[in-house]
Amino acid sequence: MMTSQQVVDCLLRGKPCERVGLMGAPWGDTIAAWVEQGYPTRMVHKQVGEDRWRREDGFTVEVEVEGDYLEPVPTWEHFGYDMAGAGPWMDILPLRGHEEVVEETDAWSVKRNGAGAALKYWKHKSGTPEHIDFRMLTREIWERDYRPHLLELDPERVEVAKMRESLATLRDARVWAHFGHMFVWESMRQSMGDLTMYESLILDPGWIRDYNRVHTEFYKMHFGYMFEHVGKPDGIWLYEDLGYKNGLFASPGVLGDLIFPYYKELIDFFHSYDLPVVLHTCGSTAQALPLIVEAGFDALNPMERKARDNDPFAFAEQYGDRLAFVGGLDARVFETNDREIIRREVAKYVEGMKERGARLVFASDHSISTNTRYESYRYGLEVYREHMMY
Repeated sequence: MMTSQQVVDCLLRGKPCERVGLMGAPWGDTIAAWVEQGYPTRMVHKQVGEDRWRREDGFTVEVEVEGDYLEPVPTWEHFGYDMAGAGPWMDILPLRGHEEVVEETDAWSVKRNGAGAALKYWKHKSGTPEHIDFRMLTREIWERDYRPHLLELDPERVEVAKMRESLATLRDARVWAHFGHMFVWESMRQSMGDLTMYESLILDPGWIRDYNRVHTEFYKMHFGYMFEHVGKPDGIWLYEDLGYKNGLFASPGVLGDLIFPYYKELIDFFHSYDLPVVLHTCGSTAQALPLIVEAGFDALNPMERKARDNDPFAFAEQYGDRLAFVGGLDARVFETNDREIIRREVAKYVEGMKERGARLVFASDHSISTNTRYESYRYGLEVYREHMMY
């Protein structure tokens, strides 16, 4: 029987593989709800300053008193996922370690980050942050206040000891371990905001190119540092949401001119280390697929089924010779909590992708929400295992 690491490595490299892989991503508050439904926990000793799990909402908080704390068993370990992240991520914002609380209530807080952006976060439930205010509104502000902080290697941005420990744990478990981060598209959104970004794509493409050039060199420097001082993972994930429900955020022409050349350069860098690269992009993806393939991505995730033209069967038929696929099952199937529906749809999806010769890592098309019961998700994975062999 192949190990998890071997399964995913073969799938992403187009080598013969004995089975479909497995991955998942329940929200933190989903795990908190599942603990009440029987999900296993364990006690872990924590030092002051480390993060501990908070049972009431699934978030992490800083330890103030050394001791033993309850936490859920990691999802990759409990469910037998074949892929897992070996974070924590590095600090990519110009002003390293900067976080200013602008406003807060018991339910949410507004924090200004190291790129001058103020974002609103829920305190006790999962969700993407609301954009409140941005300071990086012109090219001149970028060049004066932020660009200079990104030009040199800064080892303090990388938590080497934590990453070594995480990578070693996954290595011992023979899980396919990846390093991951957002890249230039998501970075721009959390730095200059959507309005300034979209205007600049048309009115000042030179600024966009400079922003992307600086960040591409920054990523190559710092990932190279990680590989040297932490070790090489099995692969890389890039998290870049390029679409909304009905289409791409920008035209394929604009993306191909201003964004994807930097994807290709970074992918070529990772490939020089013999590391396959997975692209995570939510929203409608179909129009970007030629760009994704041309840039050299090795796999695509999550193929969100609610979005326009996202048909994993069509993707597999058109691009299965050049891409592996991670995800693709409509998460709402699990949310029905109906065993008959879950059995039918999981079997239909896995068998359908196999019939098309797809190199598949089974997962949902979205993080698992609190609408899914623990027993329903476990049942879905049982059905997957009945159909996983090629």
